Amino acid sequence: MLQPGLRNGGTGRGAAFRNSGSNCGNPSTPIVAAGSYLCSRTNQDRDMTNLQKYLLSPFLLTVSAGLSAQTLPADSTLRDRALREVVVTGTRNATDVRHLPMTLSVIDRRQLEERYEPSILPLLNEQVPGLFTTSRSLMGYGVSTGAAGSITVRGIGGTSQMLVLIDGHPQYMGLFGHPIADAYQTMLAERVEVLRGPASVLYGSNAMGGVLNIVTRQQQADGGYTHIRLGGGSYGTLQTEATHLLRQGRFSGIVAASYNRTDGHRADLGFEQAGGYAKLGYDFTPHWKAYADVNVTHFNASNPGPVSAPLVDNDSHITRGMTSVALQNNYDRTSGALSFFYNWGNHRIDDGYSPGGTPRDYRFHSKDLMMGVSWYQSATLFAGNRLTLGFDYQHFGGESWNKVLATGEKRPGVDKKQDEFAGYADFRQSLGDWLSLNVGLRVDHHSHVGTELVPQGGLAFHLPRQVELRAMVSKGFRNPTIREMYMFNPRNPDLNAERLMNYELSFTQRLLGGRLSYGANLYYIKGDNTILLDPTVPRYFNSGEIENWGVELTSAYRLDAHWDVDANYSWLHMEHPVLAAPEHKLYAGITFRDGRWNVATGVQYVKDLYTSTAGSGTTEDFVLWNARASYRLCRFASLYVKGENLLAQRYEVMQGYPMPRATFMGGVDIRF
Repeated sequence: MLQPGLRNGGTGRGAAFRNSGSNCGNPSTPIVAAGSYLCSRTNQDRDMTNLQKYLLSPFLLTVSAGLSAQTLPADSTLRDRALREVVVTGTRNATDVRHLPMTLSVIDRRQLEERYEPSILPLLNEQVPGLFTTSRSLMGYGVSTGAAGSITVRGIGGTSQMLVLIDGHPQYMGLFGHPIADAYQTMLAERVEVLRGPASVLYGSNAMGGVLNIVTRQQQADGGYTHIRLGGGSYGTLQTEATHLLRQGRFSGIVAASYNRTDGHRADLGFEQAGGYAKLGYDFTPHWKAYADVNVTHFNASNPGPVSAPLVDNDSHITRGMTSVALQNNYDRTSGALSFFYNWGNHRIDDGYSPGGTPRDYRFHSKDLMMGVSWYQSATLFAGNRLTLGFDYQHFGGESWNKVLATGEKRPGVDKKQDEFAGYADFRQSLGDWLSLNVGLRVDHHSHVGTELVPQGGLAFHLPRQVELRAMVSKGFRNPTIREMYMFNPRNPDLNAERLMNYELSFTQRLLGGRLSYGANLYYIKGDNTILLDPTVPRYFNSGEIENWGVELTSAYRLDAHWDVDANYSWLHMEHPVLAAPEHKLYAGITFRDGRWNVATGVQYVKDLYTSTAGSGTTEDFVLWNARASYRLCRFASLYVKGENLLAQRYEVMQGYPMPRATFMGGVDIRF
């Protein structure tokens, strides 16, 4: 289920009114939204009549609800944009989301740009109910000890239970098995699709909590443009980005580069990052096309440690790279792709020492890789049917060592590589106009752990008055990482896969030509065999359990050409609490657009966020107020300013790492 929403940018608005101007002053000029309507007084009155007639009041009365904002691809041929959204994450091929039983949230390019962040994660933290990401500063997440950037969905996630993809290809460190949060930059993304709930039937291991898929950018129309952003603000923070997109006939391309830095709000919390991305595409025919891309980023991150146990010189120097090549086909009755991807990383880390202690005489080094081949083909065999068959192969691992500073001696750590092979089938059948059936099965074989069967099934009911009702049962699993099996003292080579089952019901409705939308999700998750550390040994064991249930509510309303509001709320109950998964998370935002001005503000409330599970646990509650504004100086330039934590709240997301109080940024956007 794609959470319903409106299509304008701002703090989660979507893109309903691509024109920001004042057409409402001219009743004869139509303004096309997600479902067309006129800004005349007559139609506004009619809207209110329809609202009273069709509104399902029990759901609107829970408008602690909210929107996971979304977009429709520019090349979509679907006529009813209020009802039919196209996504690629819940199914390998581009699909009308109404036929999918899973829950999807989509963040579009306009929203990403108007958040003025180098990373995609802060916006997802606001806009996706049930999702939470950790942070420790106003920029940068880091790796190793004290690292932030952990992503949880519905209490599942942490270091390796949430899968991040770029164009459908898995992205995680080959040895440790966790995502690298600082690699997921805004400059890459045309949109971000978040699948909430297990997605292992299509994506295999690590997709227990869900999937975050970054769909990279591509120029659709002939021509090109350049975008430059320069900004600066609190604590010596600098943000820069330059992007050029081009399409000329059958060729398309993008080149992007960025440099960002901050001193941080604590001593020894500095962060610096430089990166670049390039993508080249070629359309052989209207049905066949190919692309190749490469992304490289390097960052230096310092960790001061928790305030109760500070560290000196705990510094990381990280280089990450990604490249892929894909050949795609798209016909009326069949579509598919064959792709190759290769990810690599070089890490150099000083583990630091306590004040007054002795500096370490070595540095930790590692090299890792993650490569593979992915193939799928989807076909319509008969009316209302879609069958997808696919195969995935992944080869991953690496080596680690300690390098002695005085002699250059290399003390070996681990040198290990593993493989996974998987085949899957996904079958979807529409029965008339009111029901879609979806079933899937994956057979996944790990070279050390063994074979895992992953089933999935769901129903989507298309009811009158633009109501969608869905039911879903899905399995998620995660194989143990090389780190858990072979590195450091807690290692255990006899670990098995973690597993869970997810049961979900969801409801959405759109009204007023798509301007008003709301929905609700109910889910229950039961899992076992999770990997826990027994500190008395110390050793990892498959002894943990998962039992979570909760509710997610969403709502959005486009008032007129200038105003729109949205909100989302999630409640999570965990029988076995985990870090970085708040029991309550609420966000409400409003955007105003008029001529040259764009102003957006939002408030987020977080309650019962576990920062420690020791003993009876430690939780945090806080309220954050953020605001952004921009003014278009001329056709090619605009100024922007933003403030974060304007209430100057004292709070922690990670125990011992206080977050900055009020911070401010400002800058200029140039387009030509």
